[in-house]
Amino acid sequence: MLISEVPRTAAPLHRALAEQGWTSLADLAGRPRTAILALHGVGRASLARVEAAMAGEGLALTDGQAVWTATDRGEAKAGTGVPSSDITTTATDAGVREFVDSLEPRRAAHGRELLRIFGEVTGAEPRMWGPSMIGYGEMHYVYATGREGDTMRLGFSPRKAAISLYGLPSEDPLLASLGKHRRAKSCIYVNTPTDIDESVLRELISRAWNAESASGR
Repeated sequence: MLISEVPRTAAPLHRALAEQGWTSLADLAGRPRTAILALHGVGRASLARVEAAMAGEGLALTDGQAVWTATDRGEAKAGTGVPSSDITTTATDAGVREFVDSLEPRRAAHGRELLRIFGEVTGAEPRMWGPSMIGYGEMHYVYATGREGDTMRLGFSPRKAAISLYGLPSEDPLLASLGKHRRAKSCIYVNTPTDIDESVLRELISRAWNAESASGR
């Protein structure tokens, strides 16, 4: 069933959902309810009617994780497309290599090594995110709460205590072959590049970089 065919729903809702590429009830299945409500033109009453129609077809929205869109691939941003006002970590125009050169010698060497590896695998130019994170690509996210923002698709930070690797597939079985590392909720920690297998790291970067956008990350 088309969304526009749902009784007692109006053009603003139809347009808002169509702009995201959602024209049928099946297109909405499994998407976070609050992220849809964050769209301009979508009201609670009209969305409730859409959900009732979805239920009739055995479909449902969820209260799930974030919706991610890889905006550097030309995809339309999910949600409103506008980062929430409390987002503080954003892309900057600071020089990446200047930042790496400013680190203490050991970490600077690690940073240059990772710049080489990430650059060769992704083919993208690095960019500073916040004061100490180096990112590649850009993604927009919308959580089920409606909070949204922009972040790098993947990257790293050569911090003094440990190197943080961002955006790699945290549940990939290949991680067992990576070498000495620790997993956290938002990143993977390594002490030095020599502690891990470079070929495995390259494959993990490639998998993350080439992965299709999904409703979770």
